[in-house]
Amino acid sequence: MPRLSCLLARAGCALLLSLLACAATAAPRIGVMTMQPGQVFFERFGHDAIVVADPDSGQATSYNFGFFDPDEPDFMGRFIDGKMLYYLVALPVQQDLESYRAEGRGVSIQWLDLTAPQAQALADALALRARPENARYPYDYFTNNCATQVRDALDAALGGTLKKQLAGRSRGNTYRSESVRLASPAWWMWIGFDLGFGPYADQQLSRWEESFVPMRLAEALAEVDNTQGRPLVQQTQQLLPHRIAPEPPETARRWWPWLLAGMGIALALVWIGARRRRVVAAVALLFWIVCTLAGALMLFIWFGTSHIAGWANRNLLLLDPLCVLLLPAAVRALRGRTLKAWSRWLLRGVAALALLAWMLHWFPFNVQANMAWVALLVPVHLALAYVFTVQRSLSR
Repeated sequence: MPRLSCLLARAGCALLLSLLACAATAAPRIGVMTMQPGQVFFERFGHDAIVVADPDSGQATSYNFGFFDPDEPDFMGRFIDGKMLYYLVALPVQQDLESYRAEGRGVSIQWLDLTAPQAQALADALALRARPENARYPYDYFTNNCATQVRDALDAALGGTLKKQLAGRSRGNTYRSESVRLASPAWWMWIGFDLGFGPYADQQLSRWEESFVPMRLAEALAEVDNTQGRPLVQQTQQLLPHRIAPEPPETARRWWPWLLAGMGIALALVWIGARRRRVVAAVALLFWIVCTLAGALMLFIWFGTSHIAGWANRNLLLLDPLCVLLLPAAVRALRGRTLKAWSRWLLRGVAALALLAWMLHWFPFNVQANMAWVALLVPVHLALAYVFTVQRSLSR
């Protein structure tokens, strides 16, 4: 009997030590922290990070994939070429929140329901990635940014189940629609996106691809299950209130107001051209300078950079770089002289290329959502061609 008591005591001690060991190595708690859009142009898309909370020390670490070094060699060259390098930084959550608190940007955290091995594996993988020799990664605005890095890290921890639940679903959003929506508070930014994107930006995105936007990723996480079939998001907690303008909502893009504006400008040019041709010449000079500069920039993006979203841009037919050859003709018209024959033919050709941008919408391949710009600019090109060719001949 004493021997049995001794054995039971030893077993009890062993069990206690085992429980203490388990408590000492309790798995971390994992959360996804989402920051709402800010007011500066590079904050328009929002931001996110993975939070790893240590249950023993109470310390919470933010793993933030959104850092870059503007002082690194050839930073500007990489930025222009589309080959930027970002890196992951691990820092205390409260430190990471300081700038968002000062800017009035709302921050929430979604605590995830992961198994202990999954949470520990993710924490270990992030700690390894945050080492200086592993932290850098090639940044892409759509396919490899701060949100997709968070998404991919979670998917790896879940054994691919996150992608399986999101890749086959779509709401019809595109890289263009999301970029223009989020950039809409800054007119110059959304116009730059809308004019600068080619057909690549108009592919319909799955919920997986749509998660390049941090807020979309947060929505997706709230709708999926973990590997045990339970909701992945266990709890959502508001860390900071949002005190500035909210995220822009989705709105339908209608092209007919642009057509009305284009027709109005065209009719005004024709009416003024019959009376004061030099006024139209001044407008044409300004318009052709814009076409030249915008077209040259779009050509550079296509052939001189890695920004695939700007390749094969059909807006080149609307903002035609060939307009550089029409600048002397505009100066000649300002002086009250008749355009030379080759200038008139070139003007007709530029108008025909603008019409081609409209005709390409009849074909189902490489669709580009630029009908609004077609509706606005084609009437302007046609009106200028009419004023300086047909109307000029009729007035003789």
